[in-house]
Amino acid sequence: MKLSRPLASPALAWLSFFLLGPLLMVVILSFSTRGVYGGIEWTLSFASYERVFSVRTAQVLWQSFLLAFSTAVVCSVLGLLCAWYMTTVSSKWRPWLLGMIALPFLTNLVIRVYAIKHFVGVNGPVQFFLRAFEIPYDPFSLTANSWLVWYGLISTYLPFAVLPLYGAFEKFDFQLVEAAKDLGAGSWSLLVKVIAPALSAPLAGAFFLVFIPCLGEYVIPDLLGGAKTMLWGNLITEQFLKARDWPMGAALAVTLLGCFALILGVRSLLLARRHRE
Repeated sequence: MKLSRPLASPALAWLSFFLLGPLLMVVILSFSTRGVYGGIEWTLSFASYERVFSVRTAQVLWQSFLLAFSTAVVCSVLGLLCAWYMTTVSSKWRPWLLGMIALPFLTNLVIRVYAIKHFVGVNGPVQFFLRAFEIPYDPFSLTANSWLVWYGLISTYLPFAVLPLYGAFEKFDFQLVEAAKDLGAGSWSLLVKVIAPALSAPLAGAFFLVFIPCLGEYVIPDLLGGAKTMLWGNLITEQFLKARDWPMGAALAVTLLGCFALILGVRSLLLARRHRE
């Protein structure tokens, strides 16, 4: 116990300087004032937070929440099914399946997103198929829309749900499944009444592993959604890079961090109540 504190000191110092320090700087910046030509005036102001809680930004936050929530639900369900299958196949195939799940991480995220964009692009196979069968379509709406953003988020963050659920399935007692089958339970009943309740904690962890980064995602909506999909992460990026309104961008970032803290706090309370019961 005495030795652990000196060993942890470098890591704590690193986190304090490179994580807590920038976060504190963002919080301070959110209470400053935008200059005439985009600079920063260090005068205390709550104007940025007044703009954050406007109707327009509330709509963007709600749209971001719905997209992140739906992505997390789909990834959790697909991850549960994939992990279930991976743990029931022969042991010689499991490393190959795990490698296929981790294979996308060997490529940069931007390259993977551009691959999706090219797949549905003008010279891509999707539009070639539509032209070959003379199916009418709009090439511009096909390459930039909300459904494409949703697909990009699911395909990108699905491994974040599969890997923790796979680890949980390796410790799962499959005798419960065999007992349920003996009692006449089908595949859907096994999933809903046996597996999902027994793996509720890993399933919730997989959900939040997908939900939290999706809520602040900006690369995928920017490349696949174009100007049609404005999410919270895109709004923060525009304030910093295009509008040059750093206090507003910092206020949006602090608000997003507050949403994260609120969500995790509610989850902790629910877990604590469950353990007490």
